[in-house]
Amino acid sequence: MPEADQDLAKTRRFLKERLQRDYTTLRGYAEERSNVRQLLQRTAEMGESNSLLLIGPRGSGKTTLINAVLTDLLANKSFMDNTLIVHLDGNLHTDDRVALKSITVQMQLENAANGRVFGSFAENLAFLLQCLKAGGKQSKSVVFILEEFDLFCAHHNQTLLYNLFDVSQSAQAPICVLGVTCRLDVIELLEKRVKSRFSHRQVFLFPSSERFEDYVALCRELLSLPSGSALQEAANRIGGLQKIRSEALCFARNHFDPNEYSFSPRVRETWNKQVAKVLASQQAQRTLQTLYDFDISDAFLKGYLFRLVAQLNSQTPYITAEKMAALGSQFEGDDKIELLCGLSVLELCLIIAIKHHSEIYDRDPFNFEIIFARFSKFAKVSTTMQGVERSIVLKAFEHLRIGELIMPLSGGAGGGVGKVQKEFEMHKLALTYGQIQQAVQRYQALPTEVAQWAQSSLI
Repeated sequence: MPEADQDLAKTRRFLKERLQRDYTTLRGYAEERSNVRQLLQRTAEMGESNSLLLIGPRGSGKTTLINAVLTDLLANKSFMDNTLIVHLDGNLHTDDRVALKSITVQMQLENAANGRVFGSFAENLAFLLQCLKAGGKQSKSVVFILEEFDLFCAHHNQTLLYNLFDVSQSAQAPICVLGVTCRLDVIELLEKRVKSRFSHRQVFLFPSSERFEDYVALCRELLSLPSGSALQEAANRIGGLQKIRSEALCFARNHFDPNEYSFSPRVRETWNKQVAKVLASQQAQRTLQTLYDFDISDAFLKGYLFRLVAQLNSQTPYITAEKMAALGSQFEGDDKIELLCGLSVLELCLIIAIKHHSEIYDRDPFNFEIIFARFSKFAKVSTTMQGVERSIVLKAFEHLRIGELIMPLSGGAGGGVGKVQKEFEMHKLALTYGQIQQAVQRYQALPTEVAQWAQSSLI
């Protein structure tokens, strides 16, 4: 393999791994990060018990914040020696029995609990925490990280949450409960007895790119190759991740290793100059502005850049503004329009008939009979739609419903849905007029009379 191809393969692999497997680099959120770090330190060093909820939309960096704080605390010997980390996920631990078994395994107390019979969940948890006490009053602190916290609220009687919050309030053992959720109303999901034991300490995380210039700078940083000293610094920072003795926290094992890479100054400077030049161009700026308007989260930008880097090959070894624009247009695409362009001409005619009905009657609900009558008027004067049987039109109407382009009204006139014949069941349009218009313009080989009918309801 020529040297240039080897350099390209190494560059591409490095960028993809850093975009996908860098679990501990958090940008922004300095105040929130400091709050969580101090909370964990107080639990480990002073034996305080605390509870906290991290709330924010998906992709905003909640889990990364916890990973970054744990990485920061690797240098704190008292934290590493005196703390156990228990990681639970609402998608995996679907009931309290499964969660308790996982807690026992992660605390490495299977042998101590083996063969014992406990009367209740609280008694079992109290025994596990008691096992951590070393001779005197000094006890190991436990950090419970509950991913998808809202799913734990759906467990029977919320027994796990009740007991964890109860222990954190009653100072039986130093524990810290960190809940991670994307639901803003999660406090309302807690039962009254659980809510009263929760500290009501909440940290809200929202994507923080307030200025477009910051967004472009982040994009440049994610695409640039770092210097040898920066790689060594990153390697030193995550070098102690293996100290986190937790089977459930797999980010330490899967984290990308900067030590595997080194770039010559020539390759690094050439690549970084090319990236800076492309990002400064008007076309790239417009593409990034579109992405910025759509979603400002780091996770979304990383997903876009990963696909961009994956397209590099020996013919096109550098990122270009044209490639950025072509890939950005895929994110702009409207799925509903793509769906409409995949319909048959008959089904599109029904959509046009529904559009005219909605325009005339101000988006009033409709049923099959109303739309079939409007379609029949067009079919009489049309050369392409003449002679279409009613049963075939009804099947096409049902296909629109299955595709959720039209939605049934629940409990309309005439009682429940089951009491009405399907021809008379009322529906509403789940599309905008603009989407229908764009689909008509983009539809391949659409008969001219159908396109003209879409412009005007007059026949």
